Amino acid sequence: MDYKELWEAVLGEIKLNISKANYLTWFKDTFIIDAKEDSVLLAVPSSFAKEWLENKYHKEILRALYNLNPKIKTIKYQVNSDRNSLEKIKIKKRKNSLSFSPSQEFSQELDEQLNFSEFNIDPETNLNPKYSFENFVVGTNNELAHAAALAVTENLGKKYNPLFIYGGVGLGKTHLLQAIGNEFKKEKKKIKIKYVPSERFTDDLVNAIRNQKMDDFKKGFRNLDLLLIDDVQFIAGKDKTQEELFHTFNTLYERNKQIVFTSDRPPKAIPSIEERLRSRFEGGMIADIGYPNFETRLAILKSKNQGIENLINEEILHYIAEVIPKNIRELEGAYNRIVAHARLKNSPLSLEEVKKALSVVLKKTNQYIPAKDVIKKVAVFYDLDENDILGHSRKKELVKPRQIAMYLLREELRYSYTNIAEKLGNRDHTTVIYACKKISEEIEKNPVFSQEVILLREILYNQ
Repeated sequence: MDYKELWEAVLGEIKLNISKANYLTWFKDTFIIDAKEDSVLLAVPSSFAKEWLENKYHKEILRALYNLNPKIKTIKYQVNSDRNSLEKIKIKKRKNSLSFSPSQEFSQELDEQLNFSEFNIDPETNLNPKYSFENFVVGTNNELAHAAALAVTENLGKKYNPLFIYGGVGLGKTHLLQAIGNEFKKEKKKIKIKYVPSERFTDDLVNAIRNQKMDDFKKGFRNLDLLLIDDVQFIAGKDKTQEELFHTFNTLYERNKQIVFTSDRPPKAIPSIEERLRSRFEGGMIADIGYPNFETRLAILKSKNQGIENLINEEILHYIAEVIPKNIRELEGAYNRIVAHARLKNSPLSLEEVKKALSVVLKKTNQYIPAKDVIKKVAVFYDLDENDILGHSRKKELVKPRQIAMYLLREELRYSYTNIAEKLGNRDHTTVIYACKKISEEIEKNPVFSQEVILLREILYNQ
C-alpha cells in the first residue's frame, strides 16, 4: 500500500465525519509527502490550511492514520503551494516502512500521488470525471431518476426540462447530475456546461455584486447550454440568490437550454422559497432516489471490488451490504476502510477482523442513544447544568446549546419535532423546527461552529 492509497483511505474515513463543504475546503490538495515508521509528513496548499488542520482536524487525521497503522504517532504539516514544481519532483525508490506491501516500490512521480479522482475537477465545467453513467449502479430505488437523466442526454432542453432529482444524503444525486454533464463532455459536443452547488452559486453572486461584475456573472450562467445545480435546497431564505436564479432559469428555459436540479427534498417541501421559483422546479420532471435495497448495495460493492476479489471475498461484501443499509457514501467508505486494512495486512481479512474494523462506523450507524444522554452531553460540553438546557431562560449562552441539543436529536437520532419538544421542557414543536433550521444555517456559514457540532457528534457516539 503506497502513500496515495494510505491517504485515500484516511480521506475515506474523514468523509464519514465531516460535511462535504468542509471536506473540500480543508482537504483538497493535501497529500502525503513522506512517511517513516511512526510519523507522516503531510503536504497542505497554504499556511492558512496548515494552521486550520493543525488546530481543528489534527486529532481526526491522527485517529484515521492510527486506525490504519497503529505505529503512526505524529503528523507534521508542510506548505506546498507551488503545485507545478511539485509535480516535477521524483519520489525516491524505497520500500514502505509503514507495513505496506514489501513488493511495493516508489518510482512514481509526485503527480501520480496527486491524481486523486476526487480532485480531478474540470476548471471550466466544475465536473468530476469519476461520475459517469457506466459506473452508476441502477436499482429499484433509483431507476426512474437514472432513466430521466439518460433521457436528458438524448434530448437536451426538449425533454424533462427542468429535471429535478431529490433524495437523502449519499444516495447518488450528485453522481447522476454530473454524469449528465460528463456524457456530453465524453462525446465532445460543443456545448457550454456548468455544474455548481447552490452555495457556490450564492458565493459567486455575492462576489459579483461586491466587485461590480454582475454583467460577467449573468453572462457566465445565462449563455450556458446545460446548467447543473446541486443541493438547491440551500437557497432557502436567500432572497437575492432566488431572484437571480429565477431570471437565469427563465433565460435558459426560453432558449430551450437544459436545467437540472438536485435537492434533499421535493420542491413543495423546501421552506422559504418564492412560489414563482417553486413552480419552475415543479414544471418539468421530478424523480426521487430512495434507499438502496440489499441487492443494489451488494451490486455497488461488487462493482468496486473487481480486480481485488482475492482480498475481499463474497462473504465480506454480503456483511458490509447488510450492516450499512441506507447511505451509499457510508457503504463505500466502509468498503474502502476494509480494503485499506487488508492491504496493510497484505492478506484477506477474516469476518471477525472486518467486524472489528467497522465497529466505529457501525456504532454510529446503529447505536441507540436516549434523549437524556444527548441533553447531558451537550450540557457537559458547554459547562452547563442539564436544567439549563431544559429550562426556558432566553439567555444567549443557554439558547444556543439548547438549540444544538434539538438539532442533534433531530438530525442524528431522527426524533420527531413533537417528541423533541416534549423532551426539552414541553415546548411548542415550532420552536424545535426553528432551532434546527437555525443551527443548520450556522453550520453552513461558520466553519468554527461546524467543528463544535462535529466534536459533539463524536462525543455522542463515543460513550
